[in-house]
Amino acid sequence: MASTIIDSAIFQGIFGTDAMRHVWSDENRTAKYIDVERALAKVQARLGLIPQEAADEIVSHCELSQIDMVRLRQQTERIGYPILGVVTQINQLCRDKLGEYVHWGATTQDITDTATVLQIREALVIVDDELAAIADALAKLAKEHRLTPVIGRSNLQQAIPVTFGYKMAGILSAVLRHRERIAQLRERVLVGEFAGAAGTLASLETGAMDTQAGLCAELGLKQPVIAWHTIRDNIAEVGAVLGLIGGTLGKLSMDVKLMMQTEVAEVFEPYHHGRGSSSTMPQKRNPISSAYIHGAISVLRQHAAALMDAMVADHERSTGPWQIEWIVLPEAFCLLAGALKQSRAIVEGMQVDPVAMRRNIDMTQGLVMSEAVMMGLGKFIGREYAHDLVYDLCREALAKNTPLIELLVAHPEIHKHVDRAALQAMLDPANYLGQSGVMVDRVLAQMAG
Repeated sequence: MASTIIDSAIFQGIFGTDAMRHVWSDENRTAKYIDVERALAKVQARLGLIPQEAADEIVSHCELSQIDMVRLRQQTERIGYPILGVVTQINQLCRDKLGEYVHWGATTQDITDTATVLQIREALVIVDDELAAIADALAKLAKEHRLTPVIGRSNLQQAIPVTFGYKMAGILSAVLRHRERIAQLRERVLVGEFAGAAGTLASLETGAMDTQAGLCAELGLKQPVIAWHTIRDNIAEVGAVLGLIGGTLGKLSMDVKLMMQTEVAEVFEPYHHGRGSSSTMPQKRNPISSAYIHGAISVLRQHAAALMDAMVADHERSTGPWQIEWIVLPEAFCLLAGALKQSRAIVEGMQVDPVAMRRNIDMTQGLVMSEAVMMGLGKFIGREYAHDLVYDLCREALAKNTPLIELLVAHPEIHKHVDRAALQAMLDPANYLGQSGVMVDRVLAQMAG
């Protein structure tokens, strides 16, 4: 019986994905424990630390299908950790007491941490693949709408025109940085753990460091320079990066929600019949994916903070902070996977309305172009005087509900310097997009690189 949002039979496809749930499932986690035990036996036999016959027997039983999961649950509840249950089951499956060589010189946390790193490796592939797809879709929008004017907003008020491509390129730039962070993260996080009871590998009289190196190589992980049983900045960094990615997805969802407002109507989430409808108001088209993203990434940020808390560990093996990771990592990755899924759906199917964008620019009858007029007039009458003059005319235009162009043309101080055509050019949003297109191109060039 599922009770959490990510395992719910109803909500699991909204707040998570099957692929990410598999990574953090009991079955995959247990399979990773087995992978580490298998690799350890193979390496130690190769080094002559355990008999080859024992390693062969152990390896033959290092299969998830041979683990009794019901019994493992019972063992875990009794012991407090699942590793000893796995080791016991493998040992008992082996003939002639050869299983006594399983887990040779290791401690519970060695296997758990290394398995967790293997899960993180799988999970980061999913995250990065989704980011790559989102980047492609954002790049397409940025290129297509490179010079499509849309009003820029400051403090939720209309500011000056930008372009929709510029908005999308800004989010794209963050997505590309997140992909860089993941690449950098792998170097620090995809590191194995094999250090024994207190991290010194005293359990192996000979071949200790060779075993550590061989185990990590067998699993495709880097060898640690020192034990990290209670040095958890690596895992906390994973949480921080997940939180950063979530923040960018939240920014995307916030802008989409605001731009979907009835009075704005500049972009919409992809249309599917019945999606976003209200039980009482048939006309509504709610921003469903954006709302799910907001909820998921808000919880994700708290999980990132919890992983920071888990860094405060006592001595060489901790009493509790470690278990925070057991709770938080699966949920954090699953919630991010759900947010990535929803974000990808938005950007790949986003409906953009350039006509509505232009209508919203024009709704103030030229007032949003006041900076352009001020700068244009500044060349003739000085910038500060032009600012005060245009400010007063903007107040008058608002009070009289009159297009700004009419007041500008009628003003004698302005008319003697510029004519209506010149003023209309100043008031044209397409002439005041700044370096929007150039900046879009610069971001797109990073995609190519």
